[in-house]
Amino acid sequence: MKSFQTNSKSHHPSRLVNLMIISCFLFLLYLLFSFLFFPNSKNLNLSGSLQDLSSTTSLEHIVFGIASNERSWSKRKEYVRLWWRPQIMKGCVFLEEKPPNSTSSENDQISLPPICISGDTSRFRYTFRNGRRSAIRVARVVSETVALNHSDVRWFVFGDDDTVFFPENLVKTLSKYDHGLWYYIGTNSENYQQNKVFSFDMAFGGAGFAISYPLAKVLAKHLDSCIDRYPHLYGSDGRIHACLTELGVTLTHEPGFHQMDVRGNIFGLLAAHPTRPLVSLHHLDAVKPIFPKMTAMEALKHLLEATKVDSQRTLQQTVCYDRWFSWTLSVSWGYAVQLVGFNEFLPVAVLMQETYVPWKRGPLYINHNLNTAKYQPDPCKRPVVFFFDRVSSSRDGIASIYKKTENNCTFDKIQEVRVFSKKLDLDIKQLQAPRRQCCDVLPSSADRVMEINIRECGAEELIYMHA
Repeated sequence: MKSFQTNSKSHHPSRLVNLMIISCFLFLLYLLFSFLFFPNSKNLNLSGSLQDLSSTTSLEHIVFGIASNERSWSKRKEYVRLWWRPQIMKGCVFLEEKPPNSTSSENDQISLPPICISGDTSRFRYTFRNGRRSAIRVARVVSETVALNHSDVRWFVFGDDDTVFFPENLVKTLSKYDHGLWYYIGTNSENYQQNKVFSFDMAFGGAGFAISYPLAKVLAKHLDSCIDRYPHLYGSDGRIHACLTELGVTLTHEPGFHQMDVRGNIFGLLAAHPTRPLVSLHHLDAVKPIFPKMTAMEALKHLLEATKVDSQRTLQQTVCYDRWFSWTLSVSWGYAVQLVGFNEFLPVAVLMQETYVPWKRGPLYINHNLNTAKYQPDPCKRPVVFFFDRVSSSRDGIASIYKKTENNCTFDKIQEVRVFSKKLDLDIKQLQAPRRQCCDVLPSSADRVMEINIRECGAEELIYMHA
């Protein structure tokens, strides 16, 4: 009996060792199998396809859903043609039915997104008095775009047929977010009353908005039932917002999207753009051409000449001071340079001038969600404006030229401003914690010309006027 017990105890440790070896071997096999067949298994999205969160987001990862109708498409497709990238972008323009003379020209087939016909929405109720039932159809553009089942998708982006996107800046903006999480990204209206009526936390559809892939899949699944619950809402974007609110998702505000709920001259808005990449412009039918002596389409194409050279710097505002003459200069790159004939405090110099008029008439629509300064009615008291003329790029950097288009009460001698810069390529940290760049007034190399150099600010450098 003793010998049996002794023998049993002597073998017990070896069994434990064997079990441990087998367990470790099986665990190593599991890790090897996971690595070979599911290298990013922790990033599985809701459809079961793999998402690589470490790779760089590009245009190929975005699917666009553009809302239009057969009446407006023939004219507004020219807006879409400005920014659409054939062979690269994915998505559809959604119409209620095929437009008259629907045979597309060869140029349209090459340079525009394909046309998709929206599904029937007659089963849904719409009770907003004097509203448009098309709001239901446009809301369903979201679920119908998801249903296109494109592969390798990270983001769905939605906008109107008169929304002009700036694709490189859109990609750059979305790249700072984890597309594996639930994100609803956009902006609200510039007008306080519009936000009060519809919501300060709703992404206005004309500005465009982005929804991450996993959130869009869930939203598409529940969208029709949400539409059933909200027949009293006015617009399509309100229905999307309501459904996302039910899912517990709030808006991530990105000021590079622009609803443009204003009319008239939008110079003040463009010349004091936020320190974020320009992502979109909307309501371009309702405003004056953004450059003088041009049609609206010519002016947009002119702005795009700048974005082709340095998309991320476009409209970025930089302020510097001339030490010799005590002048203040504000550069909205690719758009305009403003010269003020005195030292102006920086918090004033970066304000948005109220050059525009409200979207709707009446006292309720006077207030805006913007930091603004009154626009001087006397042209002699306004800054001298030099508008973007042309741009060139070389190994040494970028030179953009701005010219005065009308005479001013002062500064008749200066007719041209030359701005030198390096191409702007923001990294993730700069996108998450943006900082305005600095500039210097250079000794002029030509008569009647002012030269400015834009550069990154020093570690603790201040932008301030000099006594």
